[in-house]
Amino acid sequence: MTTSTKGVLDATTTGTTLASGRLRVWDIVFFVVSAAAPLTVVVSAAPAAFRLGGIGAPGAMIFAAVVLILFALGFTAMSTHVRNAGAFYAYVGKGLGKPAGIGIAFVTVLAYAVLAIAFYGFIGFFAQLTAVNLLGLDVPWWVWALASVGVVALLGARKIDVGAKVLAVLLGAEVLILLILTVAILITGGPEPASALPFSPAAVFGAPGVAALIVIAFGAFLGFEGTAIYAEEAHRPEKTVPRATYIAVAFLGVFYAFTFWILTYAFGIDGVLALAQSDDFTEMVFIAGDQYLGAWAGVAMQVLIVTSFFACVLAFHNATSRYLFSLGREGLLPRALARTGQATGSPYVASFAMAALAALAVVVAAVLGADPYLQLAIWTYAVGVAGVIFAQAVAAISAVAFFAKDRRGHSVWRVIVAPAFGALGLIVAFCLVTANFEIVSGFTGPINWLLLLPTPVLFVAGIVVGFVLRRRAPKTYEGLTQSIPIIEEEPSQP
Repeated sequence: MTTSTKGVLDATTTGTTLASGRLRVWDIVFFVVSAAAPLTVVVSAAPAAFRLGGIGAPGAMIFAAVVLILFALGFTAMSTHVRNAGAFYAYVGKGLGKPAGIGIAFVTVLAYAVLAIAFYGFIGFFAQLTAVNLLGLDVPWWVWALASVGVVALLGARKIDVGAKVLAVLLGAEVLILLILTVAILITGGPEPASALPFSPAAVFGAPGVAALIVIAFGAFLGFEGTAIYAEEAHRPEKTVPRATYIAVAFLGVFYAFTFWILTYAFGIDGVLALAQSDDFTEMVFIAGDQYLGAWAGVAMQVLIVTSFFACVLAFHNATSRYLFSLGREGLLPRALARTGQATGSPYVASFAMAALAALAVVVAAVLGADPYLQLAIWTYAVGVAGVIFAQAVAAISAVAFFAKDRRGHSVWRVIVAPAFGALGLIVAFCLVTANFEIVSGFTGPINWLLLLPTPVLFVAGIVVGFVLRRRAPKTYEGLTQSIPIIEEEPSQP
């Protein structure tokens, strides 16, 4: 064996623990905010929210952020007592019992995996469209998608802080273009005086489309709970994880609310509602960019939408890989998934397994002639949204249950009252999602029930697996949902 070959193998074949101490607060923030894909939310969700729910879209974003902050108070308190890359799996297992934890693990792994696959469909669709519009180059969507799978797989096998640096650049670019547009609108001024009506309770909760507003608002925060997934790799996780969670939710809430509101100022209250009901409603942000900045803004946004989806898929890929790693480590999935690189500390087997699954989905969709947007992306996205919000609601309940008998030094507000309100809000959100699933899926009829079915089926299946393990493999069952001790190492970069 040559020295160079041996070096590669050493970096990828030894170890079953993640590299600790590599991630600081802002590294984790970049991961979870990138998972939310703020540019794509503003470009796609804002027009849909105004069209389906009315002028209260900015206020709905604030409401969702408040509910998620309440949930996060108990969620992050648990992170100081339970450290496991399986986050929801471990938290629900500690709060509601190991069978329920396994059920949530199955739901969350599927939800994260299909969300990653969905974003490959979006990347392929928008990359093909952008290449045609800007370069006159018509490359099939699946080529762009598979190329993205390869790059993400390589980044996922590298040190976790490498991915964080990539996300920092991509996220910074998409936020910057929206801030530039915001400043231009504020300086130029809109056709009407600025109005606080979009934030009023009546505009949110009194609107005929309140269900649509709530569904879209909670969907905009997908992935924020991923902060806890990185507890094993964080520097001083007892401080890093809570801070990153609060910063991520607060940033997204304020950013979404303000950028949605700025559209009401750019076009006026009546103008934005009229545009939202027109055939051009999907072009709302591009029209604002062209009107207030010039044609270059539309070009920049076309490119940045592609990079935004890439950042998003990288974040979900890393989160899914760590769930697969955690479940492999505990024997719920093949133990090979728990292998980490000696030099990188990354779950490289889980990362390549997720990449292989995504590549297979893209290839099958391409062979079948499926539409990358309407079929591959939308269908898988709908399944993922339902799963993540369900998992968030169950995790919020588990936080209350975990601290009910022993608050472990925390205040009653942080670990009982706040997460209870958060759980109530998330339960309402999940009920609204299921009752109005056509908003998420874009389809009507029985197909929506088929897309919703994986969430309850996997949850029940996981509970059954838990009871079977408890009876047939008590030693394995006893070792589930364990908190992983953190052996802190200083990160390579200050």
